[in-house]
Parts: sequence; C-alpha cells; structure tokens
Amino acid sequence: MEKKKRSSFSSRIGFVLAAAGSAVGLGNIWRFPYLAAKYGGGIFLLVYLILAVTFGFALMITEIAIGRRTGLSCIGAYKALDRRFAGLGWLASLVPVIITPYYCVIGGWVIKYFADYLSGSGSLLAESAYFDRFIGFAGEGLFATPLPWFLLYVLLTAVVVLLGVEKGIEKVSKFMMPVLVILSIIVAVFSLTMEGALEGLKFYIVPDFSNFSGKTVLAAMGQMFYSMSLAMGIMITYGSYMPKESNLERSVGQIEIFDTAIAFIAGLMIVPAVVAFNGGDPSGINAGPGLMFGTLPQVFERMWMGHLVGGVFFLLVLFAALTSSISLMETVVSIVCDKLHWKRRPATVAVTLFVLLLGLPSCLGYGPLTSVQILGMAFLDFFDFISNSVLMPIVAFFTCLLVGWVVGTKTVSDEVEKNFPFHRKRLFEIMVRWVAPILVVCILVGQLLDVTGIMKL
Repeated sequence: MEKKKRSSFSSRIGFVLAAAGSAVGLGNIWRFPYLAAKYGGGIFLLVYLILAVTFGFALMITEIAIGRRTGLSCIGAYKALDRRFAGLGWLASLVPVIITPYYCVIGGWVIKYFADYLSGSGSLLAESAYFDRFIGFAGEGLFATPLPWFLLYVLLTAVVVLLGVEKGIEKVSKFMMPVLVILSIIVAVFSLTMEGALEGLKFYIVPDFSNFSGKTVLAAMGQMFYSMSLAMGIMITYGSYMPKESNLERSVGQIEIFDTAIAFIAGLMIVPAVVAFNGGDPSGINAGPGLMFGTLPQVFERMWMGHLVGGVFFLLVLFAALTSSISLMETVVSIVCDKLHWKRRPATVAVTLFVLLLGLPSCLGYGPLTSVQILGMAFLDFFDFISNSVLMPIVAFFTCLLVGWVVGTKTVSDEVEKNFPFHRKRLFEIMVRWVAPILVVCILVGQLLDVTGIMKL
C-alpha cells in the first residue's frame, strides 16, 4: 500500500538534479580545494576522477537501485533485501540524523556572510579575527552571533521539505543547480584574473607524479565518499522516489559528472586565487571553515570587484548547502513517515524541532559551550567525525557485503536492466564484491589513525 502512495520525482532530469544537488554541497566547495592543494594538486585531481567513475559509481548505483527496487527509505530497504541486515538500515539512518543539525549550523554561517556582503560589510569579514568572534558569540547584538542564522537556515530547509518531493525538492533543485553552475563559473573566471593565479592553475590541473602517495589515494577516497552523499541513506531514499521507467545507469553517470564538475570548478575558484594570495605557496590553503570563512574573504578583499564576487560566492555556497541539507532532512522525514506511518507535515515539523534541538550544542559549541568537549573535540567536530569517519565507511562496507555476497549483485543488476542495458555491469560487480570493501576499510582505518594522531593524513 505504501508504495502506491509514495511520492516520486516527475521526471528523470528532476531526479538527477535533486540527487546531484544532494551530492554537491559544502564538501565540494571547501573540502575538495583544500585536499587538492594539500595532496599535490593535479595528481589528486586525477586520482579523484578515477575513483569517482569506478568506486563512486559502484556504490552510488547500488544505493539508488536498492531504493528503487524496494520503494522504501534505508531502514525498510535493507530489511526488505535481507532481514538479517535490518540493523544496517538503522545504522545508515543515524548518519543523516547526526549530520543534518550541525550541517544547518554551518549553513547559518553561510547566510550570515552572504548577508554581510549584501549589506556592504564585506571589509569586516576580511578581518583576521572576525570569524572567531562570530562563532565565539563575541560580537555585539544577537545578529552578530550564529544563533538566529542557524534558526533561519533550518526553517528555509524545512519549508522546501514540507512542500514535498515534486513541488518542493524537485522544483528548488531545478532552479538552484543551473544557477549554482553559472555562479561557480563567474567566480572562477574572476579568481583566475588575480596576479599569480595562473601558477596556481598549473599546480591544480597538471599532475605531478612525484607528489603521488598512499595518502593521496586515501584522501581522494574519503573526499569522494563524502562528496557523493554515499552511505547516508540519501541515495536510497531518492532512489525510492525514482520512476521505474528512468534509465538508472545514465542517471548515475549524470550525477557523477555534475558532482565532479562542481568540485573541479570549486578548485578553479579557490586554489589559483589562494595560491596567488599566499605568494605561490599552496600549503597555505587552510582546512575546513578556516578556508571559506577566514582566508577567502581576505582574497576577495584584494580582488577586483571583490565584494561583488564575495557576495556571489557565498550565494552559490548557500545554494550548494541548501540542496544538501534539503536531501539530508528529506531522508530523515522519509524514515519517520515509513516507520511511524505519519503524514509528511507532522513528520517534517517533528524533524525540524529535533534538528533545532540537536543543532544547538554545535551552534553554541565554539562560544558558551566551548569548555564542553567530547574526546577533545567541540560538538560540531565530534558529530562530523562520528558520521563521516566512522559510520559512513561501516555502512558502505556492510552494504557491499550484503549486495556482493549475500543477496548477490544480480539484485542490483536486474533493477538497472529493467528497461535499459547495464553497460558498466562487469565493473560494478568487481567493485562491489572485491575492490570497494577493501577501499572502504582503508578509509575507516586511515580516518581513525588520523584522528588519533598515529598517522596524519
């Protein structure tokens, strides 16, 4: 009965843009350029591209096929394939539950910076201590703190989810994704006009094999995993909304292209400009929030029409963040609807209240709650570590085990081949059965060694 009433995308392009929007997020905009700079520029880019069309393809088509075959969110989908793996569905559902609240906190930071550029306060953002003062609640007035911006971002996300799959998520994605691409190209062109940027461009796109190492592969795998929204239950949920007559393999290929193109353009926006800003030194590109909210406003301050470019940049980051947080919240709402048999509206309201409550510690974690830490990490950093470095690799490993060795790869292949041939079938089978499980274990071990300080990535 549930399958008949289940929401769905109205078209394949709607599904592709929504799924690509989920994959394109903050990880593409700040994490990819930072890792590219740290691990050799062009060689990192080459390794990432190879992994995206092999490892990433196999995992993504597996998850989307599982969703479309079962017509369920991740909890019900894994159980429908094999009752012994019901617990894996619950584990997978934890990932968006943990990520959504802290992701909305960062989304609130993005709205704040966009609003500051819009109001003509861009020069203030370029001050070295501005970001620390902002997240540390040291600014004057309520709107100089992250709290109201976090609330606003959660409400924006919730409104789209409340509107539903076709009228909300699909419509917003069809608008935001093309605009995001256009804005990205505009900012990239401006970035390349900076004096010294061409040297950074060469570093970014020309592979230097002397920079290749095992750490390059591990970093590229971890980024691809994070960037393509794998092992979060998102692709299973979106797959469950996918029309049966759509070409699944082609759709996955288009999502890959969209996601990788945005990551590449993000590198064009950031790496050459920051390398030029640092006097030709790529090692000066900060990790994470320090890059986007600290270094880049200083780069924009020195750039021709920098305040306009800065405003456009944070608008595109806002779009990228929203398309991802919408998919994260939708996944949680879908789980609530499936398990509790609630309608979309009460489920969305309940999930929104939950996100607000669980997001508060992350929002306050660098300010009033700065003295409260878990394993030496602020709340936001801890939630990020548990979800991305621990849960996601574990979910991906057992998904490969389930599909590759328990129910068999034919389960996915048959779904892909419903109306169209499966051109990369052999690649998919080899990756899911043999290669992907090993790579996922390497990611998990590498991340744990990194966070414990035994081996720094």
